[in-house]
Amino acid sequence: MYFKKKGKKSINLIVVVSTLLIFLLLIVVFKNPFMEKRSGLGPIYFCILFLFWPKLFNTNIKTTLILYFSLILLMPILSVFTHVNASFSEVISNPKLITESINEDVLLSNFNTINFDAYANFLATIENVSDYGFSFGEQLTSAIFFFVPRSVWEAKPITSGQYIGNYLIDKHDFWFNNISNPFISEGYLNFGVFGVILFAFIFAYFFTKALQLLKSDDYLKKTLAFFIAIHMVYFLRGDFTNGFSQLILVSFGIYVIPKVIFYLYKGIKLW
Repeated sequence: MYFKKKGKKSINLIVVVSTLLIFLLLIVVFKNPFMEKRSGLGPIYFCILFLFWPKLFNTNIKTTLILYFSLILLMPILSVFTHVNASFSEVISNPKLITESINEDVLLSNFNTINFDAYANFLATIENVSDYGFSFGEQLTSAIFFFVPRSVWEAKPITSGQYIGNYLIDKHDFWFNNISNPFISEGYLNFGVFGVILFAFIFAYFFTKALQLLKSDDYLKKTLAFFIAIHMVYFLRGDFTNGFSQLILVSFGIYVIPKVIFYLYKGIKLW
């Protein structure tokens, strides 16, 4: 916005460029592409592309091709870095650890393993409900009140993915509980068939509001809407608590904090 305006002040050029570089550096530090989970990386770095090169996403075909390229090619490549069995400092001191971790299992794990288990997890949820009944919203409280630490709320419910994972361990000799739980499954776990229908209506209403943000002239709203759209790839996979907490926290950073800063410094103009 600064570079598009006429009559720019030279002193502000230094401020704008310096601030931009600092913020980009902070993103790289706190959302490190080599160590951060892909669910946390993808939406944020797509937002950066959207801000700097919006023409990359100005048609459905372009957006679909970029997402397809990222999910099919980039994600397996990133898994080489995110799944290396070493700390970041160890990788810096010995970069060979990365090349040594590259093998067929890592590169192909996105295509030939049972990680895409949404249907199976939904079936496990249906079986769990038949044994123990619906949670009637209890499982949603861990998501809605994600900011409350367990040290304060000791009875805080675990995430639905972990809850169903524990059920599979108890009933079917599963060996880990770190699993996803799709959005439709969350609706059934809480309120049954009514929950599936209710969640669908809430989701549709939520997206109509997001589309309004995308069509806004406010670039903070447009960026927030774009983040929400990309984040849905991970949100719908579940579980709800992790997806919802990331959605709220990053949205807070994208929109609320800048609006507060604009309000505090509304008398200062860059041009």
